[in-house]
Amino acid sequence: MKKLLVAFAALSALSALSAQADTLKIAATPVPHAEILEFIKPQLAKEGVDLQVKVFTDYVQPNVQVAEGRLDANFFQHQPYLDEFNKARQTKVKLEAVTGVHIEPFGAYSTKIKTLAELPEGAQVVIPNDATNGGRALLLLDKAGVIKLKDNTSITATPKDIVENPKGIKVRELEAATLPRVLNQVDLALINTNYALEAGLNPTKDALVIEGSDSPYVNILVARGDNKDSADMQKLAKALTSPEVKKFIEEKYKGAVVPAF
Repeated sequence: MKKLLVAFAALSALSALSAQADTLKIAATPVPHAEILEFIKPQLAKEGVDLQVKVFTDYVQPNVQVAEGRLDANFFQHQPYLDEFNKARQTKVKLEAVTGVHIEPFGAYSTKIKTLAELPEGAQVVIPNDATNGGRALLLLDKAGVIKLKDNTSITATPKDIVENPKGIKVRELEAATLPRVLNQVDLALINTNYALEAGLNPTKDALVIEGSDSPYVNILVARGDNKDSADMQKLAKALTSPEVKKFIEEKYKGAVVPAF
């Protein structure tokens, strides 16, 4: 009987602890964002925060659902993309950055050539179709000497801004998530690192050209203006920028993802 009472007391204490835990529902793309969030789950649980990670494979719904209040925050994007979303969507509640976490150097990949010098005349090149990542892809091609843009500082450059195209490459814009799936059908694909990692590509080894670690595209934790300063959100932000997470990123992704803190 005494053992049963002790067990019941322990169970009651555990139930009480669970009931007291605050819930944070966070949207994230699978790699590396959801993996990083899963890594910090146990630490946040100790601090009374039940972190629930909802995985998305697109770049639109994570922002929409946070803006509508269905989720508390998201972790998948950089500031230029967020700025473009806020400007284009004009949601009732503005989404804001809470903290920067890491950089995913953007890269160009091919299954047909080993260097950009081998890019054939009239090569088929695919880039993301959202304004900021499409511009980012074109800036990388400009920096690599494949094309020349009218303004090589504009993060929203489009194929119409190409003023010099020595090899006459044909640029097509596709949804970012589909780019790894068409890699073997084109000469060159410029792919966001999270999608490259999901497809089994190693950015530091497989990319023909890749952004440096000085890239301005830091991936950020994003919340609504009305909850970004809450105690639980600040606990999440602190955990995401902890020495433990820095070590996790460095050891797991080996340069394909770079801590920004």
